Amino acid sequence: METASDAISEADLVYLACPPAVRNAYALEAAAAGKALFLEKPFGINIDDSARLIAQLNAYDVPTAVNFTQASGAALADLLAARERGDMGAVIGVDIVVTYPEWPRQWQKGADWLRFRAEGGMTREVISHFLFFTERVLGPLKLISAHTSYPTDPLLCETAVLAHLVSSEGQQVSVLATVGGVQPDRQEFTVKGTKTSFRITDFHKDTVSNGGDFISLRMPPKDSRATSLKAQLDNLSLHLAGEPNKLATMAEAFRVQTLVENILAKR
Repeated sequence: METASDAISEADLVYLACPPAVRNAYALEAAAAGKALFLEKPFGINIDDSARLIAQLNAYDVPTAVNFTQASGAALADLLAARERGDMGAVIGVDIVVTYPEWPRQWQKGADWLRFRAEGGMTREVISHFLFFTERVLGPLKLISAHTSYPTDPLLCETAVLAHLVSSEGQQVSVLATVGGVQPDRQEFTVKGTKTSFRITDFHKDTVSNGGDFISLRMPPKDSRATSLKAQLDNLSLHLAGEPNKLATMAEAFRVQTLVENILAKR
């Protein structure tokens, strides 16, 4: 195909993984052509623009979902099942810890926009996943406080985040994220219960603790990315057929975007 419009015209489903600033135009073009949409997160970077986009896409009435990859994963399913059985006791809160030696990470550097404050940064790209997961577990969150640090170059994205959020039932959510120092990547999401707690590291390593060390629930897959993406595609197939599915809705993605942009504004 010579242009994006050519590709859209020939597609049954349009997956938009382009940077946020140009995504709305492509999404509306695809929806106007009656094409189903699968959108990357973040849903957007401007809250007012995203609210208008939701209204416009709803008017076209095409199947639309957002790619928060943990939506279809075993880790979320295991945790929700354990909570429903009462295995966790009372869920009292969530801790989110993300640390990187550098941002963007080495494999991301080809997407140069990720290092800029306008559209990129780890809060939009990574912490958003865990805020989505948290809302699936606890329900909608409210931002209580945040402090976000930026480098002296006004074009570059955040290097540290501290945030405190709370659910409607008073469960506490904490976020700690930093960039810098010689260390391995750390992506850690802990849901704390009064009987057992679950911890998911690197998006797919599913562990549980009843007070001792966290213990793996299963052997990790040989290719975790392929496994998680296949699960997403299985749910996308259900979504296109009008069947119940686990994919993130636009409303869920918009709530996460609102939290993220409010965190980034607290300097």
